[in-house]
Amino acid sequence: MLSPRVGGLHVVLRLRSVVVGIAALVVAAVLLVVALGAGTFPVAPGDVVAALAGASDDALVQTVVREWRLPRALAALGVGAILGIAGALFQTVTRNPLASPDILGLSSGAFTGMLAALVLVSSSWPVLVGGSLIGALATAVAIWALAWRGGLQGFRLIVVGIGVSAMLASLNTWMLLQIELETAMFASAWGAGSLNGVTAPAVAGALACAAPFVVASFALVPRLRQLELGDDLAAATGARPHLVRTLALLVGVVLVAAATTVGGPIAFVALAAPQVARLIARTPHLSLGLSALVGAVLLIASDLIAQHLLPAPLPVGVVTVSLGGAYLVLMIVLEVRRRA
Repeated sequence: MLSPRVGGLHVVLRLRSVVVGIAALVVAAVLLVVALGAGTFPVAPGDVVAALAGASDDALVQTVVREWRLPRALAALGVGAILGIAGALFQTVTRNPLASPDILGLSSGAFTGMLAALVLVSSSWPVLVGGSLIGALATAVAIWALAWRGGLQGFRLIVVGIGVSAMLASLNTWMLLQIELETAMFASAWGAGSLNGVTAPAVAGALACAAPFVVASFALVPRLRQLELGDDLAAATGARPHLVRTLALLVGVVLVAAATTVGGPIAFVALAAPQVARLIARTPHLSLGLSALVGAVLLIASDLIAQHLLPAPLPVGVVTVSLGGAYLVLMIVLEVRRRA
């Protein structure tokens, strides 16, 4: 365990967590190079690095790497990291490893808001961002109101979220049936969770919107650690449990909305990334930083599978849903064995 001094504070770092974080960064960098080089016009890793550094003499390679493929690869890394942080926030607040934005219905709510904006207003990016945020916040308020019974209990929150998610899925299907075929086909593919057609301005805008809330999530970490002691001890040590939970969930909702504007409601990443990071690093709590790194690795790896390793290219959400099903089965088997 390391304890370097930063200003007047001591920052506690677990050596294994540092090693896992560095390893995740290396894997993410390798996958980024692979993603930028793979395709119908293959580019060697050395040429990819040269193009990223602006040192390539081949204009076509520069165009393919930096203009065509880089926005999608950065979107996969950025959205994966955002979803990892959001999942860690929800699971920490609810103290339940199954609590994630996609299971709670927040991703579906963000998609509902974006779909309503697309149908009723326009397809411009600011309008879609606003619709996504409004949809996610409205869904969060509805779930909170239905699940609140003198407090917020994790299992009740998940059950209510599953019910709300099912109703939103039906509403989304109904709206898709009311619009023009071309728009419906685009929205359906995007609603499955897709990074096809992402543009640099959209990625940059979503990440810029999410950045302050990422900072806010890390600022909440000390208070979240106090909540792990129980509400009574947390209150005795200066925390306000209900306020901390509300702020953490609000930050998580905004992060989900930002991620949904880029790739749609991508499942599994927010659910699995925090738990995978905790399992590998063997930390006593969920780490936001490691969850972000693992989320980025999971999503860009899934996108590579969806694009290049299947008989036909598919939306990345199809791959993540398949992995999520396998993950849930594994979690159930391990839980049964643990109780036995």
